[in-house]
Amino acid sequence: MARLRISAISFLNTAPLMWDFDHGERRRDFEIFYTVPSACAESLRTGTADIGIVPVVAYSFIPGLKVIPDVAIASKRSVRSILLVCKKPIEDVRRVAADTSSRTSVALARVLFRKLWGEARQFQPMAPALGPMLRECDAALIIGDPALTVDRTRFVCYDLAEEWNRLTGKPFVFAFWAVRGEAAENTSLDLVKIFQSSRDHGLQNLGALAREWAPRVGLSEDQVRAYLSENIDFSLDAENLTGMELFFRYAAECGAIASVPPLDFMAAVGSRSA
Repeated sequence: MARLRISAISFLNTAPLMWDFDHGERRRDFEIFYTVPSACAESLRTGTADIGIVPVVAYSFIPGLKVIPDVAIASKRSVRSILLVCKKPIEDVRRVAADTSSRTSVALARVLFRKLWGEARQFQPMAPALGPMLRECDAALIIGDPALTVDRTRFVCYDLAEEWNRLTGKPFVFAFWAVRGEAAENTSLDLVKIFQSSRDHGLQNLGALAREWAPRVGLSEDQVRAYLSENIDFSLDAENLTGMELFFRYAAECGAIASVPPLDFMAAVGSRSA
């Protein structure tokens, strides 16, 4: 039987989720390739991947996906790696350069402009390079590892998860593991256990991840460890689910998604109906 294909995201915040695949023996069970969130979603949509870390907005328009329960990339308060970087006060921002790597962060920014900052702005898709983005526009929405090294003393910066929490009092979920329906039905692997265990093992090895990733992203080991332990929450607990459901509702109201998608969770092998 062909190995299931995993589309993973090449950002620091996914490193704990990938521990067993990158450092253990799970890689032999899967075919893995790394990309950015928007391309990961496209791979699932077109069927070139069976499993992917899906940005929550993408889940709303890719039919037939099963969500692996209790694993996510979320933030209870500030996230540090999703920034709106402004050259001027937020009330004077008119054009925003939007990082093409993520639809979810753009949708979140749209919601915040409507609900928190008073009116919609014009978004211009651009590659994630802060200098060119700010030459073209009043502000830049930049995500992932590049956001972690932005010099916040030079700009007016807004952490979008922190602003979401200020608006709603709730956490924000950026992405979760999802499986194409036919892959979920046709595998004998306990995907729920495999992906939850990999996350757990990754969180048990944050020191090793900090040593590995610090030179990659240009941060100290302490900064990497703090980011993964304090800014990112890797669960899909009840609080995170409530925040995600509210975001879906607001995003639909703002026209960022067509409608609120129902969540279809995958069952562990032992709990599947006969």
